[in-house]
Amino acid sequence: MAALLSPCDHRRMHKLSDDLGHLSYDVAGDGPPVVLIHAGVADHRMWDAVVPALAEQHTVIRYDLRGFGESAPPTGPFGESDDLRRLLDHLGHDRVRLVGASWGGRVAVDFTLAHPARVHSLAILAAPWPRYDWSADMIAYDEAETAALGAGDLDAAVNINLDMWLRGPSRGWADVADGLADQLRGPLRTSLVNQDLVGEHSAGPGTGDLAAIAVPALVGVGKLDVADFQDIARRYAAAIPGATLVEFPTAAHLIALDAPAEVGSVLGQFLAR
Repeated sequence: MAALLSPCDHRRMHKLSDDLGHLSYDVAGDGPPVVLIHAGVADHRMWDAVVPALAEQHTVIRYDLRGFGESAPPTGPFGESDDLRRLLDHLGHDRVRLVGASWGGRVAVDFTLAHPARVHSLAILAAPWPRYDWSADMIAYDEAETAALGAGDLDAAVNINLDMWLRGPSRGWADVADGLADQLRGPLRTSLVNQDLVGEHSAGPGTGDLAAIAVPALVGVGKLDVADFQDIARRYAAAIPGATLVEFPTAAHLIALDAPAEVGSVLGQFLAR
């Protein structure tokens, strides 16, 4: 069961301002730097229960992508890889370990392809695959979300996303840890409010060759996630040279929320390599 750590909830975020708004970020611990990039239905707080274990050996950097959490929505075109590079330059880190969840995983992949000399290792948890041929279940989810937002029913759209990404297709709500839905509801609502603006201005996923990734890589997937992402995880593990595939049996899509102790243990061992 995931623990909700109130100390992380109340940390004061730092701001990195630019001509498009600002990025909010947090730094904890001491040691080699590791960057945690959140999912597209969450914000930096999805890592709350993972940070304490990692911060014992690492400087842990979390930030909110533009339009998520406490980071301002973009006012013009931007690239997620450019934002991460700017943040690392600001913090004075030439080379980091990257960990990304869902959309954050794709940001981590794209940054690794664009700036290979700046990445020590790469871990992605349930990252999407650009231009993937989605299943009927995923298409139905997307259509339901679109209909709810089109009708102005933000609460319904939030619940549709909680069902898909937190509960998942393989369990009931009684099997989800108490408090997780409430923890995710606010960040998810923010992401939906800013979704169109972010989509309009974002450069989107890159198109680099995964075979060019030459750093240690870990690919994680929840066994309770939708079948599409289990297939995608196997694709990443096969396409990235030397990548290790790790399956989390008690987790759906948001692995760090469902299995923080396991994620902390797996990442701790991987990052120490």
